[in-house]
Amino acid sequence: MGFEIQSAVALLKAIAQREVGSLELLELFLERVGGLNSGINAVVALDEEGARRRAREADEALARGRIRGVLHGLPMTIKDTFEVVGLPATAGAPELKDHRPQQNALAVQRLVEAGAVIFGKTNTPLMAMDFQTYNEVYGTTNNPWNPARVPGGSSGGAAAALAAGLTALELGSDIGGSIRNPAHFCGVYGHKPSYGLIPLQGHIPGPPGTLSRGDLAVAGPLARSAEDLELALRLLAGPDPLENVAWRLDLPEPRRQSLGSYRVAAWLHEPTAPVDNEMLGLLEDLVARLSRAGVTVDEEARPAFSFDDSFRIYHRLLNAAFSAGPPPERYARLAKRARELADEDQSLTARTLRAMTMPHREWMADNEARARLRRGWAEFFRRFDVLLCPVVPVPAFPHDHTPQFDQRTLLINGQPRPYMDMTRWISHATAAYLPATVAPLGLTSAGLPVGVQIVGPYLEDFTPIDFARRLGEVTEGFVAPPGY
Repeated sequence: MGFEIQSAVALLKAIAQREVGSLELLELFLERVGGLNSGINAVVALDEEGARRRAREADEALARGRIRGVLHGLPMTIKDTFEVVGLPATAGAPELKDHRPQQNALAVQRLVEAGAVIFGKTNTPLMAMDFQTYNEVYGTTNNPWNPARVPGGSSGGAAAALAAGLTALELGSDIGGSIRNPAHFCGVYGHKPSYGLIPLQGHIPGPPGTLSRGDLAVAGPLARSAEDLELALRLLAGPDPLENVAWRLDLPEPRRQSLGSYRVAAWLHEPTAPVDNEMLGLLEDLVARLSRAGVTVDEEARPAFSFDDSFRIYHRLLNAAFSAGPPPERYARLAKRARELADEDQSLTARTLRAMTMPHREWMADNEARARLRRGWAEFFRRFDVLLCPVVPVPAFPHDHTPQFDQRTLLINGQPRPYMDMTRWISHATAAYLPATVAPLGLTSAGLPVGVQIVGPYLEDFTPIDFARRLGEVTEGFVAPPGY
């Protein structure tokens, strides 16, 4: 089959114009999964017959002039943290390997109602809690640019599958960079929405059946183009059924109509958050390209608080959000360990234990500190439309399955750094509920992708997505890995 894998928008146009059928396109993806997936292990579960039936129905409906929605007939996969009827939903946990949901996650249902043909699930680390992707249920996912390197996590399977042309569109989730770092590592686009835009009901974790929305966590799309991100966000965003009685969503359109009219700030250097020199060079080159294209970029502008204060608040809120995960007996042991810590112990383990077991009074103080961060960002975005910054401090790193995170390190410019430095640059958007889009910039000398994080104003998600699209005027955008 000679049809070329393209962006979702291009594929949907081809379906609508009868250049390719939904079933024909599905078979192409299944053929690619069968021939290419073994080297990366990105797609880990398939519903081939169910997908063929839905694709056939989509083709028959189109022949009668009926279109179900904006994703009519588009084959796609879903990160294995979302419940999808007809497929397992394990979140990489052995105890959930036989979990077969009876209904779709709310976000998945919106994709289905828009006409998407979901044919498989993509891999994720255990309970979506790592910056790489491996678990006992499905094994390890590799980066299609270099199988010795990680694809990121926790939406690592999603990003790897997109980069390799095994799927047309993906739904991921993000609390610690889980959409953004895989997009950066695999050279695709990803969008972490403003907090609260897309329902998380039907996402694991929390446990299956959880109705409440966890703090900081969001669902969002990954894709091969910024246009695909916009398309997906427009249909995914909106209240869940418990809220849509009273409110509707009306997201503002992008602030600007041309690349040159954007007011851009760049935060590329921070003493406590070093970045790989070669990667930093690509980011600095982007600023230079933008300047040559007539964009004014302010490299000195900063919000009215320190990098480290913002990161500290994020780290505490993040671990507080994880506190509901451990069973009661384990949580009691964690609380006991936290009480026994010496006051002077400021290690990562100590800070994590204190945050996971903090009294509600302390959480309220941190929540107030977050509100002040949000006000600071609102003031910042009165002067600027977008902020450019690194996604994480390194390109894709080698697989490291050392059990304890505090025993893992990142090598940055020849110096070992804590593994949790992976959260430093993503922390600001997450802590303040801001939207952040990742767009590919280019490759390192070792052939590894590098992305830029584009942070935008709260609830103005289409502004960073639009800027990511317009970056195509000065960058190459998505490029497929060799052999894919």
